[in-house]
Amino acid sequence: MSEKKLMDFVAEARQNVEEIPPEELSEKMEAGEDWLLVDVREPYEYEKIHVPNSLLIPRGLLEGAADPNTPHRIDALVNAREKPVAVMCATGGRAAMSVQRLREMGFGQVVNVAGGIKGWEAEDLPVESGAYTGQLP
Repeated sequence: MSEKKLMDFVAEARQNVEEIPPEELSEKMEAGEDWLLVDVREPYEYEKIHVPNSLLIPRGLLEGAADPNTPHRIDALVNAREKPVAVMCATGGRAAMSVQRLREMGFGQVVNVAGGIKGWEAEDLPVESGAYTGQLP
């Protein structure tokens, strides 16, 4: 058995998840579609730049936040199993792995934001900075 590296996991995840272009997601959200946007970066990354109203759940805490039977659950995520969920990170790698895991946990409509926050910013879509003020696990 050969040893896997991080990029092997990312490549495998990217083959198994759907991506949505940032501009398309923004248009859907502006049109009133009820998307949950989950940012799986670390708090220090989120503080520098993030999409307004995105939910910060660092990658290492995702499974606990998505599991309704843990004290670390985040209701906004737990209750989004039947609605569209978009996951974002810096460039799409952590998000792809997160999407794959959420699908395994029963989330039906979950996609990776292509290019992550860098892709979002490159499309000149709304961003802001500042510490996360919502609930962290």
